[in-house]
Amino acid sequence: MARPAPAPVALPERHWHPASSPASSPASSPASAPRALLLHGINGDGGTWWRVGASLADLGYAVTAVDLRGHGTAPRTEDHRLAAYAADLPAGPWDLLVGHSLGAAIAVVAATGRIARRLVLLDPVLRIEPGEFDGVREAQLDELDDTLESIAAARPHWHPDDIAAKHAAARRVARATVEGSFADNHPWDIVDRAIALPVPTLVIGADPAVYTTFPVATERVVTAANPRVSVRRVPGAGHSVHRDRFDETLAVIRSWLAD
Repeated sequence: MARPAPAPVALPERHWHPASSPASSPASSPASAPRALLLHGINGDGGTWWRVGASLADLGYAVTAVDLRGHGTAPRTEDHRLAAYAADLPAGPWDLLVGHSLGAAIAVVAATGRIARRLVLLDPVLRIEPGEFDGVREAQLDELDDTLESIAAARPHWHPDDIAAKHAAARRVARATVEGSFADNHPWDIVDRAIALPVPTLVIGADPAVYTTFPVATERVVTAANPRVSVRRVPGAGHSVHRDRFDETLAVIRSWLAD
């Protein structure tokens, strides 16, 4: 029996405003300002976008970052399908939709309904190989027990505020949210959705020599089938490309937006 359609939940939001507007409320951004929506990865929350959000605001965007269901202060649910995550998103069309990891997968699912005019996907999880599925899930569950010290030791090149934001976000995630996000999307494979993306899309992939969830084989399949998708790799960056190599990642985004 098919599962019922997702029941949307209200998501908490954070906002960054263009420098030319006051920052008192979302409504204070100029009506002409393009709108950007940011979707974090698993075990994250909207606050982990602090540097990206501010940088896009400097480019003139009115930026919103949400806490996805089960993350941050968003409601906990029993439905963790990608379609359920996507059903929660604030109404578009957004001028730019940026997602990382799980958030990038949600962006792909949402964008097939034309929620955004352009997409930026940071090392998206389009497919998890069956033989790797359990290991990926356990690695994400293990992150829930990370301390500030262990995060800093594993990622000494991160900005201290990124370390603090990741730790704070992971402490708010229920184990059931992580478990459900894997169980409800198994087998995990939305490559066909990426092939069908109807809008210009930039994928910023991690360096395969470090670690990436967007392997070169998947890149070749998607770009060969969909000319709207372009891919840039950031040398030396792992899965969290925007935290591993922030300046380089932002430069790629700026260049693509200027095209």
